[in-house]
Amino acid sequence: MTLFDGKIYESIEQNRLLDELKERIPGILQREPLSPEIIIDAVDKLRVDTLAGRFDQLLTSFPADTVATYKRQAETLLSKEHLRMKVRTELGNTEEYVTDRLEGFSRIRVKKVPLGVIFHIAAGNMDFLPAYSLAEGLLAGNINIIKLPSADNGLSVKLIMQFIEYQPLLKDYIYVFDTPSTDIQGMRQMAGLCNAISIWGSDMAIEAVRGLAPPGVKLIEWGQKLGFCYISDVDNAESADGQLEGLAEHIATTKQLLCSSCQVIYVDTDNMDKVRSFAGRFMPYLQKAVEGNSPQDVGIRARDTLVAYTGRLKSYLGDKEVSDDVIRGKGMSLIIKSDSRLELSPMMCNVLVKPLPRENISKVLYEDRNHLQTAGLICPSSERKELTDIFVRCGLVRVTGPSDMSSYFPGEAHDGDYALDRYVRIVNIQEEVK
Repeated sequence: MTLFDGKIYESIEQNRLLDELKERIPGILQREPLSPEIIIDAVDKLRVDTLAGRFDQLLTSFPADTVATYKRQAETLLSKEHLRMKVRTELGNTEEYVTDRLEGFSRIRVKKVPLGVIFHIAAGNMDFLPAYSLAEGLLAGNINIIKLPSADNGLSVKLIMQFIEYQPLLKDYIYVFDTPSTDIQGMRQMAGLCNAISIWGSDMAIEAVRGLAPPGVKLIEWGQKLGFCYISDVDNAESADGQLEGLAEHIATTKQLLCSSCQVIYVDTDNMDKVRSFAGRFMPYLQKAVEGNSPQDVGIRARDTLVAYTGRLKSYLGDKEVSDDVIRGKGMSLIIKSDSRLELSPMMCNVLVKPLPRENISKVLYEDRNHLQTAGLICPSSERKELTDIFVRCGLVRVTGPSDMSSYFPGEAHDGDYALDRYVRIVNIQEEVK
């Protein structure tokens, strides 16, 4: 399914439409770019209709509690107030200005303008990601080409069609293709039309896209990241019952599928007996959270079970490193390992528990400096600033409480960058010589 000029076409028409798009782009670029207010108005209309239940039939594949959560988030995050704050925060002063005069030099006018054309390659691990990435590209004034992830079930196109229904002017700035990643020629053709490629995905996906990008095309990476929780005072961890419950709830609700999810629980010790003791104490919290977040839909439960079981089979076959020191529960496990390496867990509520004395934090995290994102922190308040500063210096870009590792905070950056700022360029124009 392809969305082009506000109309739906069959995927077989892709090559013809891409040829036509190449002819259309110069004419669109010659116009004044879209005002952010046009996009803000369309997104706010989407918010109103979502809260009114207009799209409930499109959300039937999601559990009821997930739909309720999305609606609560939409009420604030899709509002005009929040979107205007996002533009102000991420783009700063968008008004052009003239530099001060210096003897012997001309003054220049400085302004921010859209990059031009952005090719968005969305990953499938986050619901509504194609529409989210598109909205950011539009807010910065760009023409947008979107390649849908293979897991997309048509929901993204339906939501994007709503944007165009609310604001028909948007049809010239939105082109959506369900091109498979195996169609290298088609993706290369899309890459050849753009000024920048916004890629969401794994290291492997980013490497593949680097090979597609023509020279001079800006590559905007939103790559694979890792999150962990650090517990500094393990001997008194039981006194932090609420935080441990929050960590367990976070693991159970995200299934560790997000970049911000907790993959490893680090304990500030080099004593493996203390690590095992903590895992034993944490096990009831995680078991309770998993049972409380078991999906009601039979198909979702079956999928989750198969994913976890496949991971276990791979470990038995030697395809994945495994620890014999495991505390298993129903639908969850705590995998105890003596090394301190930050790595991806088996996910689906199967968490790694490792020692990491604080004097070794920088040495361990340096090895994964390009994959660091979120640290959940359980510690006495007197230690929080010291540990936060260490994590930040090591490359972490988010430090939160354990229950909020995957929470969104209005005004926050993504992986250490503001998206809108990456989707514009700064131009300098010499003032007329008098």
